[in-house]
Amino acid sequence: MPEKDIVPGDTPRQSHIERVVDVRLPTVHGDFLVVGYLDHNSMREQVALVYGDVAGQDTLTRVHSECLTGDAFGSLHCECGDQLSAALESIAAAGAGVLVYLQGHEGRGIGLLAKLKAMRLQAEGLDTVEANLSLGLPADAREYDVAADILHDLGVRSIRLLSNNPRKREALQHYGIKVSEVVPLLMPPRPENLRYLWAKRERLDHYLPHLDGFPG
Repeated sequence: MPEKDIVPGDTPRQSHIERVVDVRLPTVHGDFLVVGYLDHNSMREQVALVYGDVAGQDTLTRVHSECLTGDAFGSLHCECGDQLSAALESIAAAGAGVLVYLQGHEGRGIGLLAKLKAMRLQAEGLDTVEANLSLGLPADAREYDVAADILHDLGVRSIRLLSNNPRKREALQHYGIKVSEVVPLLMPPRPENLRYLWAKRERLDHYLPHLDGFPG
């Protein structure tokens, strides 16, 4: 079940992001404000899509990991593109919310070319965790400090987190973002991504109860 009343950690730290620009962006889901940031540690450019008044408590929030194959190319190997669209639609329907889009998270943080190598290994029979590890890479190398810094900069103090990933919840808490509720973002499984989703559920503890009844 979705988890509630999660208490954030007390982790004092210095932010290394700089707000550079903001501009209105009309989308098929509604008119968002895109806020662009520069992370001076990694020199990566990051963005948040803001809808309505988000400062304060219990802001509906999606922290979305970059996925070129799913978000841009419509890959059926994962559910990322579907989740991105569903999150923006949910935020617009709620009247306010934030989507933080994190560059550097491709392939759960291993990078695009390594992700493609891992996908080839999955086609040969390994699951998504085994594939990363067989390349000598972590199962999940993502960090969420930049996302927390962006939310702090936007005045967001607690969130309703659109996610199935308990690690994401814990990481945001660690960096001082209170998660008042976790809102599942469950996409209908497809034959092409069913093994991948089962691996996320069984190996990475993602909350995916809708897989019950589908072959593992």
